[in-house]
Amino acid sequence: MRPYTGRWFFVLSVYWFATAFKWTLVLFVLLPARVAELVPAAEKATRLGLLFGVGAVMATVGPPLFGYLSDRFPSRRGRRLPYLAAGAVLTALALLVMAYAPSYGLLFLGYLLLQFADDLATGPYAALIPDLVPKHHRGTASGWMGALQAAAQIAAGLFGFLVSSLSLLFWTAAALNLAAAGVTLRYVKEPPNPTPQREGFLKSLHAPWRDPDFRWVYLTRFLVMLGQYLVQTYLQYYLADVVRVFAVFGRVVAERAFQAVGLLVLLISLGGALASVPAGRLSDRLGRKPLIYASGVGLSLLLLPVLLFPRFDVLLGLALFFGVGYGVYAAVDWALVADVLKRPRAHGTEMGLWQTSIVLPQILAGLAGRGVDGLNRVAFPLGYQAAFVLAALAFLAGTLLVARVRGTR
Repeated sequence: MRPYTGRWFFVLSVYWFATAFKWTLVLFVLLPARVAELVPAAEKATRLGLLFGVGAVMATVGPPLFGYLSDRFPSRRGRRLPYLAAGAVLTALALLVMAYAPSYGLLFLGYLLLQFADDLATGPYAALIPDLVPKHHRGTASGWMGALQAAAQIAAGLFGFLVSSLSLLFWTAAALNLAAAGVTLRYVKEPPNPTPQREGFLKSLHAPWRDPDFRWVYLTRFLVMLGQYLVQTYLQYYLADVVRVFAVFGRVVAERAFQAVGLLVLLISLGGALASVPAGRLSDRLGRKPLIYASGVGLSLLLLPVLLFPRFDVLLGLALFFGVGYGVYAAVDWALVADVLKRPRAHGTEMGLWQTSIVLPQILAGLAGRGVDGLNRVAFPLGYQAAFVLAALAFLAGTLLVARVRGTR
């Protein structure tokens, strides 16, 4: 397959489609719904937050560790793909454990297995763009990745809205994960492994932090993802407890909160899918920063009407614009970090380390669950309002601090 064509970019990032489909369903729909089935109603936000937080702590080690190991992995199939194959199989198994867990404890174990499997697969897989794509094509590659992730979220939103069976949603995510891994393993070809780094794991983890550009890129991504998780984690409960009626022009369009979340995710993802590839290509010409500034400020401002007008029709109207803003950010940010990496033989370690900036915010978002429940008991719905205000501030700070990155424009 000829590189740097649309088909090649699609194949390179197709496993991100499966990953985004899985996590969209799990985080927005499946995990909150299963927790609500298995624990007392008054404890659901606390128990969900604990689950996310512990899973995120575990995931801070996985991506850099498996990325580090893949940098040194001798295989005719390449350094990254064997890890992808093993992780995909374990991911499917974990989803089925979660689907049929009869208790919160077993659901907890299934979620930890899912986090481990995802780290095993995507830690090394994340290095393929900096490994295989030259700098002047990385915006386009990042845009394709963002578009596939957004398309997966559209598909997940449709499934979450239309399918009322949680077990069927779990099975669909598991099957799609295996199919996408099969396509990647069949068509992606890695070059021979160059001479690997000889430094130890801890030294390899420390090396990127000596670069101020990496530090700033890491921090900005951390803040933006914190904003996303603060909204995402508690959105289903906000809809169920505050919005309550899911109607547009007086007509009820969803009966249950997880179906309403699915419809919102559909519109958000549609906006992301429309914006991602054009934004990535534009960043190859204009630079990464202007698009990040515009998208991040927009995301922050869009949360204000969510707080002022807690109506489902208002949320639907904002969802598409929120999706465009986040789609632009996601399309460009991956290219931004690939631009600042300075050690080609350690891409797996460095991209795995950078991925922790995506999962670490889950710890803070998860810990916020107790605060959300506590503030809601003091003055309902103060807990939800505080979470969304903090999300807006995180979006704004994560955007403006990109100005400190010097290694790209």
